[in-house]
Amino acid sequence: MAKELKLNLPPADSLFTTQEERDDSKREKVIDIQRSEIDSFPDHPFQVKVDESMLTLVDSVKQYGVLVPAVVRQKEDGRYEYVAGHRRDKACELAGLDTIPCLVRQMSRDEAIIAMVDSNLQRDIILPSEKAKSYKMRLEAMKRQAGRPSQDNYSPVGNNSTTKTSSAELADVVGESKNQIFRYVRLNELVPQLLEMVDNSVVKEKDTPQMAMRPAVELSYLPHEQQQSLLITIESERATPSHEQAIKMRKFSEEGRLSEDVILSIMQEEKPNQVEHFKMPRDKINKFFPVGTPAQKIEDTIVKALEHYQRMRDRQRNDAR
Repeated sequence: MAKELKLNLPPADSLFTTQEERDDSKREKVIDIQRSEIDSFPDHPFQVKVDESMLTLVDSVKQYGVLVPAVVRQKEDGRYEYVAGHRRDKACELAGLDTIPCLVRQMSRDEAIIAMVDSNLQRDIILPSEKAKSYKMRLEAMKRQAGRPSQDNYSPVGNNSTTKTSSAELADVVGESKNQIFRYVRLNELVPQLLEMVDNSVVKEKDTPQMAMRPAVELSYLPHEQQQSLLITIESERATPSHEQAIKMRKFSEEGRLSEDVILSIMQEEKPNQVEHFKMPRDKINKFFPVGTPAQKIEDTIVKALEHYQRMRDRQRNDAR
C-alpha cells in the first residue's frame, strides 16, 4: 500500500516574491487615494463645520497640500473608510482636490472606533454632544474587545468595582473622571433639541437657549414624551431648568406625576438671578391664536396690539384737547 507523501511547501507568494518585497508589502505607506473611494466613518460623532478654522485649513491645503495624511482602513468591499481626516477631506473638497494622501492601516471595526475617537479628542473645542456620542462608542468598543457584556445602565455617580473597568481605562485616556464620563454618556438620552441647548452652553449662540450639564443629566432620565413637553414650556417661559428644578422633574417623573401642568409649575418657580417675566395663563389668550402658534409669535402679536392701543389712546387725548 502506497504511503501518503506529505511535503512542507512554502506559501505560493514566497515562490514569486523576495522576503524584502513581502516585508515591504506589510509596511504602512502613504498613498494618494481618490476621495470618491473613501467613505465617512459610520455614525461619526464629530461635526465638520465650515468655520474660520476650516477656511484657514483650506488656504493651507491650496498652498501646501495636505501636510498630515489622513488615516483610512480598507473595508471588505474594497472601498476605504476614514478613521482620521474628515476635516482634511472637507478642506480638500473646498480646495477642489480629487485625491487626498492617506495612511492605510489594517484595523478591525473596534480598533477603528477607538482610533477615530482618540484622534478627534485632540481638537481645541469639543461639544458636549460630541463627547457624549464618542465616549459611548469608545466604551462599547472597549467592552467588546475585552469580552465584557455591553450595559446601558450608566450612572452619573459611577460604581465601586475593584477591577479596572472600561470607563476607568477611558478616564485615563481622556483625563476626565469616571463620573464625568458617565454624565456625558447620559446626555445621549436627551432629545436632540435639549442636547443642542447643552452644546450652546459652549458655543453661546445669541437668542438660543443654553442648558448646563448638571440639569441636563437629570433631564436625561425623563421619557422622551416628557422631554418634548418640557421643550414647549422652555419656549413659552423663555428659560431652561435649573439643577434644582431638573431634580424635581425627575423625581415627579419617577413617581408617575410629571404632567405638563407640573412641568409649567416647576418652571415658573423663582430662580436665583432669574430675569423677571410677566406671566399670563395660556387659557386666557388661546382663543385669539390658532392651535400651535409659537410662544414668541404670540408675544410679538400682543406687544404690537398694545402699541396700537397706546397710539389710539394718545390720538384720543390729542383730539380731546
